[in-house]
Parts: sequence; structure tokens; C-alpha cells
Amino acid sequence: MSSIYELDGRVPLAKALPFGLQHILAMFVANITPIIILSTVVGIDKGISVALIQNCMVIAGIGTLIQLYPIWRIGSRLPIVMGISFTFLSLAIIIATTQGMGTLMGAVIVGGIVEGCLGLFPNKWTKLIPHVVAATVVAAIGISLLPIGTNSFGGGQGAADFGSATNWTVGSITLLVCLIAFVFGKGIVRSLSILIGLVVGYIVALCMGMVSFDALHDIPVFSLPRFLPFTPEFHLDAILAIVCVYLVSATETIGDTSAICSGALGRSVHKKEMGASVACDGFVSTVAGMFGCTPITSFSQNVGLAALTKVVNRFAIATGAIILILSGFVPAIGAILATIPQAVLGGCTIMMFGSIVFASFGMMSRCGFSQRNMVIVSLSLAIGLGFTSVPAIFDIFPQLVRTVFAQNSVALVFLIAVVLNLVLPKEEEL
Repeated sequence: MSSIYELDGRVPLAKALPFGLQHILAMFVANITPIIILSTVVGIDKGISVALIQNCMVIAGIGTLIQLYPIWRIGSRLPIVMGISFTFLSLAIIIATTQGMGTLMGAVIVGGIVEGCLGLFPNKWTKLIPHVVAATVVAAIGISLLPIGTNSFGGGQGAADFGSATNWTVGSITLLVCLIAFVFGKGIVRSLSILIGLVVGYIVALCMGMVSFDALHDIPVFSLPRFLPFTPEFHLDAILAIVCVYLVSATETIGDTSAICSGALGRSVHKKEMGASVACDGFVSTVAGMFGCTPITSFSQNVGLAALTKVVNRFAIATGAIILILSGFVPAIGAILATIPQAVLGGCTIMMFGSIVFASFGMMSRCGFSQRNMVIVSLSLAIGLGFTSVPAIFDIFPQLVRTVFAQNSVALVFLIAVVLNLVLPKEEEL
């Protein structure tokens, strides 16, 4: 059983499958949510919207497999799960509503190539991201995810019954089962604590009438992914705007790659791994654009899951990626998984997100708590988290700046940390 905790351990399919499924269930709803929101706001035809959801699952599965089993220098060979990014959503809505989905897809395709090429040459830029900067970004990722877990726990942001007794009950039971399984369980029970909590929470939600199967009506048994649902158009202003957000996405991927090494593997990240992870992020996002999807990125909730359970086996996680791809060919699978109530997901993810913050503490301790590091960490987090909690403070800046930074704490924390690392005197000069 210990092989499940080894990157390249030999694990029988029957034992690997539940661990892979656990990773997919942790990110499934979050993976399809951005395209659902985009389709709704832009007013995309329902038939095309269903096809885009299928495409999202296929692309996320392919991206995950490439991270696990690299192609050339594309892919980190780390247990990273990829999915559609929320980071691009606000800008994607602006471009799609003003210039059309074709323009958005053209920008996604070109921007992905730019980020992918950046990842192929890690020695040119990774020196800008020492361990203290990576640790700060990991902390920002974990802290920024906490409201997402809380919103899910309450029933989902904007839900009519948000914060209701029903959602509190289901979320609390799910969280309690996860905690009991992790603290008192041994072996496979502890490793599958999140999945156990999710199953129990789902059963409770089902008994309480919170699960609706209406989406399963008139669902075809099999359907191929739809290639080029929109004809790409290439406009410089849209491309430049998207490229800026791709750089932000790259910082999140770097943070997740650092966190997976620190929290799950117990070591520091290598430059080659950071570059390969970013290359996968970019080039697979280009493929995503060809299938009408917004860009993908590494999923922090799965980093938290790996840090919590220590399950890092590539084959086990690859089984989950294959399930995700198959879900894209069998719409009913995705429809069933999409019935998981938000409160159940919230109960599962709260402790996972907290474990990412905990992983950043370990990274910081290895960097040392010097005066210089204290300034970088404290000022970056104070500005990044503080300013983005009051988005109106960015109102004097151009739209592009507001889009990239006003509500993206990870991007601002990264920028401040990099700048401080460059301008502050080295320890021996203090």
C-alpha cells in the first residue's frame, strides 16, 4: 500500500482508481463552472454550451496526463491536476461580450503559445522566484482559496438558500466525517478521507432532497468533443490583455508546483519542474482555445489534497485524468458528478485549502526568518491580500490593470514579492 505514497510506485488498478476518483471529485465542479458562467453571461446557445462543458473535461484530463507523463519538456512529472482557470473569467467575459467568442479564442490560442514558450526556458526567469517568493505565493494561494471553500460550504455564492440550516448541516457532517476519517483512520481510510467524507455528505444531501437529477433528462449516451466551435479571430488588443493574465496564471502554477513539492513530496521545487509545469499550462491552454474553452491551470485544491493525504502516485492520479476524459465522451457521467451539492464540496475542501497555507509555513521555515524575508513576506501579503479585498482602490487605474490585479490577490502578491526581492539589499548588505 505504501507505493501509493510514491511518485512512481506500482499500484494495481483496483487500488489506484478510488484515489484518482478522489482527485477528480475535488475539482470537477470548479473545472466546469467558469465555462458555465461565461456561456450564461455571453448568451451562448445551449447546445454549444453543453459541448463546451464536455470539452472542458477532456482538456483538463489531457492537461493532467501531460503533467504526469511529459511530452518532451512539456509537463513537470509531478502529481498536478489541471483544470479550467477562474483567473481568466472576468477578462474573458469582457472580450467575449464586446468582440465575440472568436476574438476570445484567438487570444487564448496565441497567449497559450507565449506562456508555453516561456516555460521552455526556465533559466531565463526562475532566478526571479527564489524560495521566499515561492513560499509567499503559496501562502497567498491558500488564503485566497479559503473564501471559495466557505462559499461552497454555505451552498454556493449567490444561492437562494445560502447559509441555510440545511447547507450548514450537510457541510458540517461532510467536514466532520473527513476529519474523523483522517484523524482516526489508518492506511487506505486515512488516504481516502476526503472521498469518504464526500460520499457520506452526498448521501446525506440526497436524503435531505438537495440533489436534483433533472439534468440527466435527454442526455445522449455518447458524444464526441466539438472541435473549433468558434472561428478564431486575432486582434492585438485582446491578445495583449490575455497575455498579461497568462503571466498571472503562470505565477499560480509556479506556486502550486512549489506547494506540491513542499507539502506532498517534502522537498524544494526544481527549476526544470517549474518551467515544464508552466509550459504544459500554456501549450495545453492553446489546445483548449481550439476547443472553445478558456485557459487551464493547475488546481490548488488538488495540491491541498495531495499535501493532506500524501498520495502522490502518478498512475493513481492518471486514472482520475482518464475518468475525466471519458466523462467528456459520456455526457451522463459529467451530469451525475455535477449533481454534488456545493455544501458537500465545501465541507471537503476547507481543510484541504488550509493545508496549503500550512505547507507555505514549512517553505518559509526553510528559507529562514531573517529581517529581509520578513519584509518580503509581510509586505507582499499585506498589500496583495489587503488591497484586493477593497477592489475600489484600483479605480484610478486603466481597465487592464484592474482586470489583472483588482481581485486577484495571488497576482499582486507575486508582483510585490518579486519587486521587493529585486530591490531589497541582500542579507550581507543589511
